[in-house]
Amino acid sequence: MDIFDLLSLLGGLSLFLFGMNVMGQSLERRAGSGLRSLLGRMTTKKAAGLLTGLGITAVIQSSSATTVMVVGFVNSGLMTLGQAIHVIMGANIGTTVTAWILSLAGIDGGNLVVRLLKPSSFTPVLALAGIVLYMFCKGDRKKDTGMILLGFATLMYGMETMSGAVAGLRDVPGFQRLFLLFKNPLLGVLAGAVLTAVIQSSSASVGILQALAVTGQVSYGAAIPIIMGQNIGTCVTALLSAVGANQNAKRAAMVHLSFNVIGAAVWLGAFCAVKAAAAPAVLDRSATLLGIAAAHSVFNVLCTALMLPLSGSLEKLVCRLIPDGKKPETASELDERLLATPPIALERCHEAASDMARCAMGALGDAVAALRRYDPALAVRVREAEDRTDHYEDILGTYLVKLSTGRITERDSGEAAELLKVIGDFERIGDHAANIIQSVEEMERKELALSDSARGEMALITGAVEEIAALAGRAFLDRDLEAAEQVEPLEQVIDLLKETFRTRHIQRLQQQKCSIAAGFVWNDLLTDLERVSDHCSNIAGCVIDAALGNLNVHESIRAIRGDRERFMDRYERYLEKYSPADV
Repeated sequence: MDIFDLLSLLGGLSLFLFGMNVMGQSLERRAGSGLRSLLGRMTTKKAAGLLTGLGITAVIQSSSATTVMVVGFVNSGLMTLGQAIHVIMGANIGTTVTAWILSLAGIDGGNLVVRLLKPSSFTPVLALAGIVLYMFCKGDRKKDTGMILLGFATLMYGMETMSGAVAGLRDVPGFQRLFLLFKNPLLGVLAGAVLTAVIQSSSASVGILQALAVTGQVSYGAAIPIIMGQNIGTCVTALLSAVGANQNAKRAAMVHLSFNVIGAAVWLGAFCAVKAAAAPAVLDRSATLLGIAAAHSVFNVLCTALMLPLSGSLEKLVCRLIPDGKKPETASELDERLLATPPIALERCHEAASDMARCAMGALGDAVAALRRYDPALAVRVREAEDRTDHYEDILGTYLVKLSTGRITERDSGEAAELLKVIGDFERIGDHAANIIQSVEEMERKELALSDSARGEMALITGAVEEIAALAGRAFLDRDLEAAEQVEPLEQVIDLLKETFRTRHIQRLQQQKCSIAAGFVWNDLLTDLERVSDHCSNIAGCVIDAALGNLNVHESIRAIRGDRERFMDRYERYLEKYSPADV
């Protein structure tokens, strides 16, 4: 092996790792909403969690990525530690799919069918299809499909380049002695763990082992301990992702390490016992690509079979290794680890925005209740809720911007833009609730009182605002399009009420039926209530945007008003219900 073979080896390795990374990321994006549905199946049942982990890893071709996702889920409170254990076990089996795909390179035979199964035959076709999809087709899904094919073609080309570069090592005595050393099981485990820890992918390290196997110098006796070590080395990625996470997320990463260490220790002991007692001849045979893939799968299935019945004990073990802190922990609202899986991150944003919506609407309800009958406890609750809505806007806005700057689908980008708009409206509703409390406290402090006419008008407009807030909240939380379409007609009625009551207020001032001080507070209250209805209209518009597939609230509102007969029917009904002539 000369310097040119070494350069070819390094180039092939680079292409192999790059292709695997590109294919994994593209598969993850292409899976999209499928990841959401898989997440929804993560139940406390062992089989469901196991199959979920296996399915996700088989799709995105990376147990490390799946485990990092699981750490993020646990840190965000989306998954319990018990659920995470089963998913991690499934991920270890799912990661073996890659080795089976790579083993196609070892197919030998002269007939047409066998030749067509060889990567050297179909990889150029996949590369051509991939570049056509990526360069000439529109739509994120088609482009991602193109990148999957290009990534696969690149990693297979890299695999073949590595295999060709190391082929000459079969005649190098030093290389032969190296793999004789790895027949010592402990050295083999250590070598596999270090290699995988460096490149942070057990699938890639198994691929490298398969490439070296073409030399004929890698025996099964050396390959099996290396495979065991590779399972331990892949835990580094999850351990790094748990830095700065809460206790349960750290435990999830420790589950991954403990599972692989215990499994490797038990089956390494069994391997050494069989080797010492029977010395099977198969251990001295040269490993094939297919044989390494089979050994990888068998080992991971055996580890899962061993540990699955003991998942409860494994959970207790990691809880002892990482005990609870002195202060109770709460799940992180939005975990940046989830940004690696945009569909899941977006789902978490929806949940956080829903919490924000309930918080803002609750603050408004308390403010209106205080307006009817002042209670200092209500004022405290409103201000606390207003602080929470401010916090939600900060973290959600920052998170959604980070999410939007990544590679996400057009649909996910539209949803992120919708949420960015709507959280501003919820934050402003919280602000207006705090403003109402401030006005109520001013009336209490200055001992101001509204006239009987003003109190009747206030009862009417607050009733209308409570109804529009309930409609907007239901529209957003339940994706209720019918409720969303009822908001705009009611908002128009509230605008009319505001202008009518403001005119009446001026008349009362002229007739000296109302004090100037009370009049200022009255005007502020009218403004805050009317602006709440404006924000409810914006929220409903965003819900309709999502249904119509556009990002223009004004277009959505115009679409509602376009059905003039339906719009006017609703408007008339609300006008009759909240008629200013009744007060």
